[in-house]
Amino acid sequence: MNIKNEVSVKKVTTDAEEYFRSGYFCCEAVMASIRDNFELDVPKEVIAMSSGMSVGAGRSGCMCGALNGGILALGMFFGRTEPNGPKDPKVVKCMELVNELHAWFRKANGKNSACCRVLTKEFDMGKGEHKEQCIRFTGLCAGKVAEIVVRELGLKNIDE
Repeated sequence: MNIKNEVSVKKVTTDAEEYFRSGYFCCEAVMASIRDNFELDVPKEVIAMSSGMSVGAGRSGCMCGALNGGILALGMFFGRTEPNGPKDPKVVKCMELVNELHAWFRKANGKNSACCRVLTKEFDMGKGEHKEQCIRFTGLCAGKVAEIVVRELGLKNIDE
């Protein structure tokens, strides 16, 4: 997979937020922003693949869709394509990075949760403050994924 060697983490964040505002759900917006900003030579179907993981996984309210998008994006970069067992260094590294993202998100969102129902319980679904919070979480996750990818692959963050 070809990857752009310079990226703006801030642009990844703002593009994900704008994709959400423009009509994508959280998970789709994260994937679209990562795909576009890193100029990945992967089909747009990776965005479609993420559609069902949005809104807490198919509106189930389980794990935050933005976090799901981040997990899928990390898998796209660091996951494996061959069944080499549970000690495969590639899958072990991917799991470590996903765990880092998950732990970070729980703290960064200020609610110490990754559960969509917990994160949105005080809001009317899809309106006003709920939507604004989801836009913010989408940007947070996309930006953190970009930071992790830049760090792990030795790329340049042009914001620094």
